[in-house]
Amino acid sequence: MNDLLNVVLIGIGATAVMDLWSLMRQALLRIPMPNYGLLGRWIAHMPRGRFRHNSIKDSAAVRGEAILGWLTHYLVGITFAAMLVAIWGMAWIGLPTIAPALAVGVGSVTAPFFLMQPGMGAGIAASRTPHPASARLQSLITHIVFGCGLYIAARIIVLIA
Repeated sequence: MNDLLNVVLIGIGATAVMDLWSLMRQALLRIPMPNYGLLGRWIAHMPRGRFRHNSIKDSAAVRGEAILGWLTHYLVGITFAAMLVAIWGMAWIGLPTIAPALAVGVGSVTAPFFLMQPGMGAGIAASRTPHPASARLQSLITHIVFGCGLYIAARIIVLIA
């Protein structure tokens, strides 16, 4: 049970680091925060059989979409933390190293590039957005920050334990 709790805490911590990065990016560079309500809208339409939208912004709003989006955002972070531990083993939590965390962080960018963005109408790797190269770069940087967050969260667990 302690191992599972550590994985959950690492995922939450890494996602929080990513969110702090988004807040700093907004304050310093005026790049808007991601709208996780739209993620919630996309998820909420799935049980109704709708997995792809021309533009998620134009799709019908769903009650509770913001909460659902934020919950999904953190559950995905926990899932990637679990993938890290599944690949590198539980021992990684006791002696975390940066390379596996960064590998998972960089690898996690495939989720928005090939699932979320196409499903929400932005195209593969943001190809249908006004500035695809910029969107791709921002996604990659954010997911590298997530990878750093995996490492930081694990290191904090080691220090506290």
